[in-house]
Amino acid sequence: MQRFCLKSGFNVPDAREKLRCLNSNRLSRFRGCLMAYLVIGAAVTPVVGGEQYHKPKIRTITAFVRIEPAHYRQQIGEAVMMLRQAKAAFEKGGYEVQTLRMTTQPFTKYIGERSTAEALVLFDSLDELSKRDSFMLNIGPLTLADSSDVAKVELLSQVLASTRVHASVVVAGDDGVHWNAVRAAAQVVKYVENHSPNGANNFDFAAVAMVPPNGPFFPSSNHDGAGRQFSVGWEAGTFVEEVFVGANRDMQVARELLSKGFEQQAHVVDGIATQVERDSGWKYMGLDPTPVPNTDSSIGAAIETLTGAKFGSGGTLSSAAVITEAERSISVRRIGYSGLMLPVLEDPVLAERWSEGTFDLDSLLAYSAVCGTGLDAIPLPGDVSQQQLERIIGDMASLAFKWHKPLTARLIPAPGKKAGDQTDFDFGIAKFPNTILRQLR
Repeated sequence: MQRFCLKSGFNVPDAREKLRCLNSNRLSRFRGCLMAYLVIGAAVTPVVGGEQYHKPKIRTITAFVRIEPAHYRQQIGEAVMMLRQAKAAFEKGGYEVQTLRMTTQPFTKYIGERSTAEALVLFDSLDELSKRDSFMLNIGPLTLADSSDVAKVELLSQVLASTRVHASVVVAGDDGVHWNAVRAAAQVVKYVENHSPNGANNFDFAAVAMVPPNGPFFPSSNHDGAGRQFSVGWEAGTFVEEVFVGANRDMQVARELLSKGFEQQAHVVDGIATQVERDSGWKYMGLDPTPVPNTDSSIGAAIETLTGAKFGSGGTLSSAAVITEAERSISVRRIGYSGLMLPVLEDPVLAERWSEGTFDLDSLLAYSAVCGTGLDAIPLPGDVSQQQLERIIGDMASLAFKWHKPLTARLIPAPGKKAGDQTDFDFGIAKFPNTILRQLR
């Protein structure tokens, strides 16, 4: 269905144009009002050159807890109280908070000698707590010692298929690529594809490589410390696009403007989080300034604004580098990727360009050389084999180890569908865009 642009008076035919129109209308509304200083409680904040932009949203406030099976309800309850306190503080500061999240230590540290049936009961209980108290739960990464850890892989597969908890498998570290873990991760993806509703629970799983602790974003979030810590991640696709409008397709100007914009917003976020730290006694670990996109906040649209061409065209890699350099220039506490997420199934422009064939898996790996986070929310035909998945995950792990950078692979095969078919996933979070499944080479 076409949309009508109030500013131009023309019908808007595709996702890229819908977003450009939306943000053009936003800029028209707000350019007329200049502000001399940052007003924290406002929905719009001034940045460089007197231009005004929508604030980033807080995608997640993530608590890190170390649970004990005998006391986990109390420990999770305390974490929920802190998260709600933090949410209220950010909302008072003028930020929309989208999700509250919680990451435990690696689940193998607290299941003990429980049988598979007993462990599944525990995870069902944790899943119910997360639904009751409105937070997302990550049970930490599985690190495999050797190929004899078959039972752990099978347990993780069943947990992911039967609940909505998040988890990961570590496929590379400082000692190199863990090829047994690469095979295990591919096995998990195929199991979850075949044993969860429409394979959608693969949205909650990733193969991870070189990912540091205490990052806020799922499924790669992890820690193995004492807990009582938290970190913050923001959503900023629209923010980046509005900043890039003022750069007039000049990469150097874009980097300077975005660095200043990120610095300004990061200081405000850091100030609020630091106050939460004082008030709650939970240690603030930092901000992951990765500008995560969403269905109404496209990082693909932002990059197309800078390059003047479709995502995947020349200049896309340079744009990825500009965004990453701007993030890493901020002076407050940083944590996590500090990179660039390009989740095909969460961003309408990326989904449309994937259908058009303007980029592919190899393109995303090339962009990952200058940013992060690897292969995120990638739709695949349902007939993809475990061996093909192993090769894809292995490529990501090899790149991560070579450049010692955090990368992940979140691969989502569509059961019963083949190349050329359209996806119809329901992830139970938001209505994500559909795209056309591509033939694997």
